[in-house]
Amino acid sequence: MKHRSLFYKFAGSPYLVWSIMFIIAPLIFVVYFAFTDRNGSFTLENITSLSSYSETFVMSLGFSLIATTICLLIGYPLAYCMSRTSERTRNILVVLLMLPMWISLLIRTYSLMALLDNGGLVSTFLTKLGFQKLTFIGTDAAVILGMIYDFLPYMVLPIYTSLTKLDKRYLEAASDLGCNGVQVLGKVILPLTVPGIISGVTMVFVPSISTFYISQKLGGGSFDLIGDTIERQFQNSVTYHTGAAISLVMMILILISLAIMNKFSDNEGDMIV
Repeated sequence: MKHRSLFYKFAGSPYLVWSIMFIIAPLIFVVYFAFTDRNGSFTLENITSLSSYSETFVMSLGFSLIATTICLLIGYPLAYCMSRTSERTRNILVVLLMLPMWISLLIRTYSLMALLDNGGLVSTFLTKLGFQKLTFIGTDAAVILGMIYDFLPYMVLPIYTSLTKLDKRYLEAASDLGCNGVQVLGKVILPLTVPGIISGVTMVFVPSISTFYISQKLGGGSFDLIGDTIERQFQNSVTYHTGAAISLVMMILILISLAIMNKFSDNEGDMIV
């Protein structure tokens, strides 16, 4: 038992070192710079100055909520249809869903730009058909569409997993008790797949609110989201303390989201069994 305990400690040491170097230490640095000035003295000025970025926070929150809601409205029916197919078809659909995730987000965003740019494929096609030239890049809708396109699989997969884990006997019992298809969906399937919905919402909302590359390319530089602001603050050696303060707020928001996700994940077995 003693040798086994030493082996487990030795096997887990690389993970511990990795966590300290690339997770714990950066978090400590962010907190330190958020509450210090250029001279290293304690200050709350970085936190109080965030009120000037309230519009950016509201815009980022609004874009993320819209993108997350649309992903949920698209992702749940898609996941439900996937779960109702045969196992072979289901596996093919999962692979097709995950294929875009194997490509860099940068390449996917550039591909979307090539399609939706003012001189892109879609605009050129519409012009040849006699329609007005499409002006889409640089608008709010383009950024939201980019979020949906890049993060939709993160919504579908958790919900799909919850649906495939459903005990079919619950559905049969609800039908035997007189429930129609809509009632089975609303009273049985939806409540039992709440953990998957919460996981999907969290996995889409967190990267959406912190993204910066999508807004830079598809937004055309016409507005800044939180991620853009943080990047710009850290590029300037004078304002990186403010960037650390904004990052601290983002960290707190992400930790709250993860806590909510873990709470529902812990109760998933109780809800299904």
